[in-house]
Amino acid sequence: MYLQYIRKINYLVFELSSFMDVLHFVSTVILITASGALAPGPLFFATVSHGVRLGAKSGFVFSIAHSIVESALILLLASGLVPVANESIIKIAIGVAGGVVLLFFGAMQIRGALTSNYRETTQKDVTTQNLLLTGLVFTGLNPFFIVWWLTAGANLILLALEFGSFAGVAFMFLCHVWIDIVWLTLVAHFAKMGTNVIGRSWYRVLMAVFGLALIYYGLTFLTSTLPF
Repeated sequence: MYLQYIRKINYLVFELSSFMDVLHFVSTVILITASGALAPGPLFFATVSHGVRLGAKSGFVFSIAHSIVESALILLLASGLVPVANESIIKIAIGVAGGVVLLFFGAMQIRGALTSNYRETTQKDVTTQNLLLTGLVFTGLNPFFIVWWLTAGANLILLALEFGSFAGVAFMFLCHVWIDIVWLTLVAHFAKMGTNVIGRSWYRVLMAVFGLALIYYGLTFLTSTLPF
């Protein structure tokens, strides 16, 4: 009988230890990845820009697009392709392409905000496919996003592989992806609510400001990646 009690106690201790390991892993993933997910960047400003017109829908679609790129990158890194991704030519190509795209989007947004025929976009004007494509571009061509996963993110991937091989990596992604979805959806939703308050004139000013923000990031991408 005493032996049975000892076995039960050992089993409970093992289960508690396993639970604490899982809890520590989950909290580590959430705390580290939240810093990147909540930081303002091109996708954040694009979410606000579209959110003031389309509401939560744009944020949700952007988060899905972001998750598609992110999951593919995590899979590549987990498969041992870090050396390829670390090639300087790859980083330069991503930085230049991302910078040019952001400069274009920013210039077009400012131009639209300043023209007399500028109008607020409705749900019918922007398709889900267009939003998805925009989210893919703004995520995939963001060199800061790539660098984050090559550094801090790579350490998390190694931790996940030790925790449970590729199942651990999948679990790590699930622990993180909900942050992107909730955050971007809420940002777009509250951006729309703010637009209903500030009115048309301030709306145009807001769009111009976010256009300038995109141009800033575009220039930052170019200057940080080009070898001069």
